[in-house]
Amino acid sequence: MGFGNYSFEAHRALADARTEAPRQTVFRQTETHPLMRPLNLRAREARDSEAHPRSLPIVLALDVTGSMGEIPELLAKRQLPLLMKALLDLGVADPQVLFMAVGDAFHDRAPLQIGQFESTAELMDQWLTWSFIEGRGGNPGNESYELALHVAARHLELDSLRLRGKRGYLFLTGDEKPYPQLSKVAVKQVLGTDLDEDTPLAAVVEEASRTVEPYFLIPDLARRAGCERAWRVCLGDRVIAMESPLDTTDVIAAIVAIAEGHLPDLDAVAKRLASEGRPRERVGAVFRALVPWAASIEKDGAPAPTLEVHASVPIGVGG
Repeated sequence: MGFGNYSFEAHRALADARTEAPRQTVFRQTETHPLMRPLNLRAREARDSEAHPRSLPIVLALDVTGSMGEIPELLAKRQLPLLMKALLDLGVADPQVLFMAVGDAFHDRAPLQIGQFESTAELMDQWLTWSFIEGRGGNPGNESYELALHVAARHLELDSLRLRGKRGYLFLTGDEKPYPQLSKVAVKQVLGTDLDEDTPLAAVVEEASRTVEPYFLIPDLARRAGCERAWRVCLGDRVIAMESPLDTTDVIAAIVAIAEGHLPDLDAVAKRLASEGRPRERVGAVFRALVPWAASIEKDGAPAPTLEVHASVPIGVGG
């Protein structure tokens, strides 16, 4: 998938038409859409084409439990067109976006929903708004994010990886911990495939990381205490603790732009956001959220440390 050309104007018109609409009129599904059901999934494909010769797969796996429906709603009403425009303006010529919706495999009716990789405004918007915002979740503390990682590991076919050795990106949003292992029972029930045994989370992350570069985005600082430590154990500085869900798309665009070499560092991100008219508080919030990750790859804009060399003076020499 991923054919067709992107139009920012068309995408913005779709978002603008629903800015004041209540969530239930934007996301009308009351169960998993038939085309987003993961049972017996073979693969989702991000392919090169004449129009998009260097496809770059970007997976947005959105937590739709509890209060986490805010991020899908922001994307549908305002932010997804801005994300696409930012990526294209920065030189990411052929982004292809796939939406997943993540719930809980042990308590939800829709623990995992999966769209297709798309390049056009209309189809991206379609898969996003076809998502069922169930709003429930499992026992406090855990959700089935590991299912999304498992799909990334075994059910994505990416021309970027096959032809150029280039992994895609996976951005998980959430405010809970993953389960410590991938349940073979959950995989059988949700995807219809067999695992020999339950798989430790670290092994799932390692396998997914061969296909995508995974990041976990926490929506605000109030919710980081319950999940940040567990995620940092498996993803390190690819855990991004944001200050507001409003910063989601700016954070994603900044990560892709820096990782792809289209912006040199975090200082350049801040300057670009300011030049685009972002409020000062939002520029600062994005900067602060990304400092740990950017510093880990020496892209935070800080000068490289220098080692001062002092000439040694032999003992007894001098006045």
